Amino acid sequence: MNNSKILITFITICAILIVYSCRRDPILTEEPDVPYTLDIGEFPQPDIASDNPLTREGVRLGRMLFYEKLLSKNNTQACASCHMQQFAFNDTAQFSIGVQGLKGKRQAMSVFNMAWNSNEFFWDGRAHLLRHQSLKPIQDVLEMDETLANVVSKLQSSSTYPDQFRKAFGTTQVDTILISKALEQFMNSIVSNSSKYDDYLAGKVTLTAEEERGRFLFFTEYNPAFPSASGADCQHCHGGANFENDKYMNNGLDDDAGVTDIGREKVTNLVADKAKFKVPSLRNVGITAPYMHDGRFKTLEQVIDHYNLVKNSATLDGSFQQQLPNGGLQLSASDKLALVAFLKTLTDNKLTTDTRFSSPF
Repeated sequence: MNNSKILITFITICAILIVYSCRRDPILTEEPDVPYTLDIGEFPQPDIASDNPLTREGVRLGRMLFYEKLLSKNNTQACASCHMQQFAFNDTAQFSIGVQGLKGKRQAMSVFNMAWNSNEFFWDGRAHLLRHQSLKPIQDVLEMDETLANVVSKLQSSSTYPDQFRKAFGTTQVDTILISKALEQFMNSIVSNSSKYDDYLAGKVTLTAEEERGRFLFFTEYNPAFPSASGADCQHCHGGANFENDKYMNNGLDDDAGVTDIGREKVTNLVADKAKFKVPSLRNVGITAPYMHDGRFKTLEQVIDHYNLVKNSATLDGSFQQQLPNGGLQLSASDKLALVAFLKTLTDNKLTTDTRFSSPF
């Protein structure tokens, strides 16, 4: 080979090396915007935020962050520490214990079917979007007690996360907005719609006589004029596919003198919202004890006893007000057991073991 050909070959090789060395990122095997498909079953189509659609890589990153202990001050707790999959992403403690050994102020809420939540987050609705909610426990001194700046620094310095952020959002630069969006995507991906009751609606199973009696009581309105045909009217607050109504209500836990947590009022500054709290989904209620915003009830039986005759107060919801003059619902012992039996048909055992929602570590 003469010198001119050697020179041309050398220049060609150098050009190829320069082109490849200038690539900012290696070729992705999966594009960051590949959609993640929700298995919604018979649920209505959820209204996902247009600026944060679910993608495979976004949900994957959010799942990692949900189980990531680096989000806490001493790297010992993750979101999943207080939202455990085996209990429908709820905590069995009345008040969750944070990294400093301190108790939270309210019972942890379950994290599933968030994609159908349309009226803000937390018991009092102080977080407008799910992404906003996702960052508050990290900074709460009673919970994970960490700064967002430290979280960003820890994730940026890791050998794993910069590349995961690149796959999910097209950048290796970690920031709080992308952290919150990833967590939002994962939590929106957690769907619970595979209970015995769902199978009943699909015609796959039948309910027992006791469960059927409970179903009648649950969905039938309270009617004191016809006691034998009167129901417990549970669906008034816990209706629809997700067994909730996207409202904040006073459900008669305390009278005016007994209220110690003003709930929604602290957010809206409206006296009319005193002692009102978010109406939670009753799906998986059989495995999410303790109950109410303060976890005061340990069993479903105690919950039913409460609703049989609630306490009156200035902001008590009107549906309960009409029951008071007649001594409440006046449920029999067998009716109470039937309601509990029906509520247990809402348990989604698939949710508690689904690997799509389990720890990736």
